Amino acid sequence: MNRTRWTFVFIIGAALLVVVIAVLAPLLQSAGDDDDQKDSGDTIEVRVFTALPVEPWVRAAADQFNAQNPSLEGHPIHVTVVPMDGLSALSKWDREEFFVLGDRDRETLSDEEKEQLADFPTVWIPDSRYLVELVNVTYKEKLGRDVFLEDGEYRARPVAVSLLTWGIFESRAEVLQAAYGEVSWQAIHDAAQAERGWPQIGEQASLADPTALNSWGFFKLAVPHPRKNVGGMAAIIAAAGEYYDRSRIDVADLTNDAFLSWLEQALLSVTDFSAASQPGENLALFGYTTGDVAQLLEADILVNMAGIQTRSPEMLLMRYPRYVTWFDFPFTVWVGPETTALEKNAALEFEKYLLSKDVQTQALAHGLRPVHSDVPVDSQDSLFARWSEQGAVTFVERTTAMRSPNRDVLLALLAWFDRYETRR
Repeated sequence: MNRTRWTFVFIIGAALLVVVIAVLAPLLQSAGDDDDQKDSGDTIEVRVFTALPVEPWVRAAADQFNAQNPSLEGHPIHVTVVPMDGLSALSKWDREEFFVLGDRDRETLSDEEKEQLADFPTVWIPDSRYLVELVNVTYKEKLGRDVFLEDGEYRARPVAVSLLTWGIFESRAEVLQAAYGEVSWQAIHDAAQAERGWPQIGEQASLADPTALNSWGFFKLAVPHPRKNVGGMAAIIAAAGEYYDRSRIDVADLTNDAFLSWLEQALLSVTDFSAASQPGENLALFGYTTGDVAQLLEADILVNMAGIQTRSPEMLLMRYPRYVTWFDFPFTVWVGPETTALEKNAALEFEKYLLSKDVQTQALAHGLRPVHSDVPVDSQDSLFARWSEQGAVTFVERTTAMRSPNRDVLLALLAWFDRYETRR
C-alpha cells in the first residue's frame, strides 16, 4: 500500500475516532455524573406539612418509612413531618411565607435564598381538599399555572377520613335529650340561654343529697378555636347549616343579623376559646370544666376516650350531627420548580407507603377512617369497635354532607369571629 493510501486511511480513521468520542463523551460524562451523584449519597429530603389530627399517624408512618432506608435512583429518602393546622398553612400560603421561585431559575438564587428553598413543603396534607383548591386558585392567578393537581400521578389523594361529631357526658346527654329531643346546635343554643343553667334545663337533685342541685352549674360547650383549628371554623359552618336547614352556606347567610344573634347566643356557653383549641385533650385532662358537650373531630374524641374514661366518673357519649362535615386529609404534592423531580417522586414513594394496607390499618388506632378498601373500620385495634357502646359507628347513616366553604365564606366567617372575640 503506497503512502497516499496510508494517509487516506489514517485521515478516515482519525475522523471516525473524533466522531466516536463526540458521541460517547456526553454519555460517559452523564453516567459519570450519575455515579458521582449516587456515590455521593445525597439524601432526598421530603418535607411533609401535616394537619394536626393526622400528624401522630403520619409521623409514626414516616419513622417506620425512614427506618426501612428507602431510596430512589440510588439516593436515600428521608421524610420530615411538620405539624401545621390547615388554616395556619393557608395563611402562610396567602402571605407567601414559603419561598416561591415564580419565573426565577434555581441557578440565580443566593445562598440565603437556597436555604429558604430548602424548607419548602414538598407535600401538604391539610384537613380538607377545599384548602388545597383555595391555594391553587390563588397561585394560578399569580403564576399562570397549577401548583397542585387534580389528576395525574401527582394528584391530591385522601389518605384518611374523619368527621365532626358531638361528644357529651352521659348524665348531661340524658337531661339535654329529655329537654330538647337530640344533641344539636339548636339544643346547644337553647341550653346556653338557660339563665339558671342546668337546673332550668332539667337537672334533678339527688334524693341522697338534695344539696347537689345546681352542681353542674351553667351549661358549657367546647369547640376548637376557629382561628387555630379547622375544626372550629367547620363547627360554625355546621351550626349555620342546621340553622338554615341546608348544606350550602354563603356570605349572605353569615352576615344575616338574625343568624349572627342566634350564633352569639349559642357561643356564650363556650367558656374559653383559647383553652379549646384542642378540646379532646382538654376533656381528657379536665373533664366537665372544659365542657358538658363538645363538637370536634371524631378522631379527637376516639384517641382521648380512654383518658376521659379514666379521669371521669361517667362515660362520654358520641352523637353524630344531622349535617355531616367530612375531613379527607389529601396528600398533595407541590408540582412547581421549587421541588425537584426526585423530591416529587420520593414523595410518591411515601404516599404509597401511607396508602399501604398495613399503614392504613394503623390509622384505626389513631381514630381515623382508612381509605384502603381492604381495611374495614371495625377491624383489629379499631377504636371504633372499642368505643361502639359509647356511640362510635363504623358506618355513618347521615347522608347530608355540608358543602365546603369558598374563600369569601371563609374570610367572612373569620372576620366575624375576630370581631366577636373582641366583644367577649
